[in-house]
Amino acid sequence: MPQPPSVAALIMAAGSGVRFGGSLPKQFQPLLGASPLRRTLRRFAGDPSVTAVYCVTASDMATVFAAQTTDLPNIIRADGGATRQESVRLGLEAIAAAPASPDIVLIHDAARPIVPGDMVDTLLAALEQHDGAAPALPVADTLSAAADGRFGTEIDRSELVGRQTPQAFRFGPILKAHRASQDHPATDDIALARLAGLQTAIVPGSMLLHKLTTADDKGMLEALLRDQGRICVGSGYDVHAFGPGDHVTLCGVRIPHGRALVGHSDADVAMHALTDAILGAIGAGDIGQHFPPSDSQWQGAASRIFLERAAADAAAIGALLQNVDVTIICERPKVGPHREAMRANLASLLNLPPERVNVKATTTERLGFTGREEGIAAMASATVSIAG
Repeated sequence: MPQPPSVAALIMAAGSGVRFGGSLPKQFQPLLGASPLRRTLRRFAGDPSVTAVYCVTASDMATVFAAQTTDLPNIIRADGGATRQESVRLGLEAIAAAPASPDIVLIHDAARPIVPGDMVDTLLAALEQHDGAAPALPVADTLSAAADGRFGTEIDRSELVGRQTPQAFRFGPILKAHRASQDHPATDDIALARLAGLQTAIVPGSMLLHKLTTADDKGMLEALLRDQGRICVGSGYDVHAFGPGDHVTLCGVRIPHGRALVGHSDADVAMHALTDAILGAIGAGDIGQHFPPSDSQWQGAASRIFLERAAADAAAIGALLQNVDVTIICERPKVGPHREAMRANLASLLNLPPERVNVKATTTERLGFTGREEGIAAMASATVSIAG
C-alpha cells in the first residue's frame, strides 16, 4: 500500500500589516482571544495530513512569536525578507534545509485564520494531477475601471476569480520556481508557478478564508469565528458558607450584606461555578486542580484571576467562548438590583458581547441550607466552539 505524501505547511506571517493599525502586525493582534497567527498554526499543526509546520516572521517578531507559541514547540520559525515573495522563498529554503524534504508544501497567509476542515484534503487531491492548486471564488461584484473618483469601462467578470490561500504545490518544482524567479515579482505563488510553466488547478474557495487586511475585516472574521467548530458545553457548581463580614462578592460585584462568604479566595461563588463550567467545556479539570486551596498564593485572591485564566486556557487550545449562563441560589442578598453590573463585568472579563452573558437568581423557597441563609450556591454553564 503506497505511503501518503509528506506535507509541510508554510505559514506566512512576515508582513507589517500597516493598514490594520495597532502596535503589532495584524497577524499577532488578538482576535477573540487568540491571534490570527496562533489560530492558523494550531489549525495546521492539528491537521492529520500535515507532517511539519514552518512559519516565516520578521526577525524583530521572533520574541512575540515565541510568546504566542509556547505550547506549540514543534513549529519551526524562519526570518522573512523585504517582500512576501522573498519571505516565501526563505521559508522554502528553511524547509529544504531539513533532513528530509517534504513531497508537498502548503503556503498559507496567517491573516486568513479560518481554514475549512476539508480544504487540505481537497488541495492534496488536486495535486495528484497537477503541480499546484489553490482555492478561488468567482467574482460576485460588478467590475469597472476607475479614475478620478469616477467609474469607467465595465470589465467582464464571467471568467474572473479571486485566488485565496492555502496554495498547494509539489515541493521540488515550487522551490525551483522561486529560486529562478527572484528578479520577477509575482502577486502570489500560483502566479509564480505559472510563470515557471507549472500546471495549476482551481479548487472551490470559501468565504471562510476571508483575509484580515484592514480593521473593517475584524468584525467579519469575529462573526465567522463564532460560527465555526464543534460545540462543547461545560457546567459548574459551587457553594460557600456565610461568616462574619459586611459584603459578598458575586460575579466580581461587591454587594453590601450583613455577612460575608467564607473561602480561601474572595469566595465569589458565582465566578467559581463559571470557572468550573469553562474548564469543563474544554476538558481541563476543575478549579481545585488549577488553584488548590492548599496553595497560599490564592489566599484572598480575586476570583477574576481564576476566570480569566480559564478563558485564556480555552483560547490557548483554539476554543472560542460563545455564551455563559450563571444562576445564583440564595434568599439574600437580592441579586436583581446588581444583575446588569454583574453581566457587564463578566462580559468585559470574557470578551463577550453582553447579550451572550446571562445572570439570574432563584431561591429554594426557604428549604435547605440556602433557605436557612447559611450560605450561597451557584450553578453555571459555558458553551464553547472548538475548531476542527
